[in-house]
Amino acid sequence: MQCINVELQERRYPILIGSGLLQDEHRYPIEDGERVMIVSNPMIAQFYLKTVTDTLEKRGCVVDHILLPDGEKYKTLDSLNLIFTKLLQGNHGRDTTIIALGGGVIGDVAGFAAASYQRGVRLIQIPTTLLSQVDSSVGGKTAVNHEFGKNMIGAFYQPSAVMIDTLTLNTLPKREVNAGLAEVIKYGAILDYEFFEWLEKNIDDLVALKQEALQHCIARCCRIKADVVARDETEKGDRALLNLGHTFGHAIETHLGYGNWLHGEAVSVGMMMAAALSEELGNISVEDVARLEKLLARANLPTVSPDGMQPEDYLPHMMRDKKVLAGKLRLVLLKSLGQAYVATDSDHKLVLNAICRCSQAD
Repeated sequence: MQCINVELQERRYPILIGSGLLQDEHRYPIEDGERVMIVSNPMIAQFYLKTVTDTLEKRGCVVDHILLPDGEKYKTLDSLNLIFTKLLQGNHGRDTTIIALGGGVIGDVAGFAAASYQRGVRLIQIPTTLLSQVDSSVGGKTAVNHEFGKNMIGAFYQPSAVMIDTLTLNTLPKREVNAGLAEVIKYGAILDYEFFEWLEKNIDDLVALKQEALQHCIARCCRIKADVVARDETEKGDRALLNLGHTFGHAIETHLGYGNWLHGEAVSVGMMMAAALSEELGNISVEDVARLEKLLARANLPTVSPDGMQPEDYLPHMMRDKKVLAGKLRLVLLKSLGQAYVATDSDHKLVLNAICRCSQAD
């Protein structure tokens, strides 16, 4: 097992990474006899709810659970309210710990519930998808969607711990594995060229879910994110770099309707658009754009805009992005592979050109 600490100004919390963690009662950072509310969905619950419940009950914990509908389109205030209702019906107080058992949607909604219920209760993240293990479970971003934009209602709320059991990826659909690899590739592209090169050599082992490669990869991603979050917990500076491809990607998700494309699929295309714009600005070479495209394609990820979206559909969604300041579009772009920066006032014509370059051929 590996342990990576996220060092914040006032406290720290551990990210535990290993195989078989869910069955080891001593790995759960929880007090004997605590009250626990597990938030999950039916797809994940069929594999892991009983295991987590039985393991916690060995510690004398009183365990309750709620299952939310599965999918990005259910990352809503209605789902949030279902959690609040379940907590109130069970007379849960501030001494309850909420455990998010699932992927990014569950982690975001359960995390926002923990931040909000009685002004904050303890939270443990148990991410079960690759995307949530390397990205959304670490760093304290919690949110629900609005019809006008993704993650528009939320809070920064750090968990007490993150437990990553890599064996949970064995029950993950291949499409979800591939979507998670988009966020993995992102880390190499923005902050770690050596890791990008490692991915070029080992992406096939990750697609095949080889445990040695997975544990190395997940730990590397978590270390990168933990370092960024330690420097910039509430996204006032460097943390924005983690959003490479996300402004374009969120436009895809919002326009097509949440859940039609997976988040990682949308981010994959978004990274290609960001890379195309970076190349137009003279920052990176055509060869580097091709390397990124090849790596994404080897991870079975899309690299061109979806059929149901025209280039002119993007900007209205992008201008509602949380990173827009004073009406100016801010985008994360590449200086080189392994080095990103925030462009503070992106020219809309150049942005549209980059989108057109990554659009489906007629």
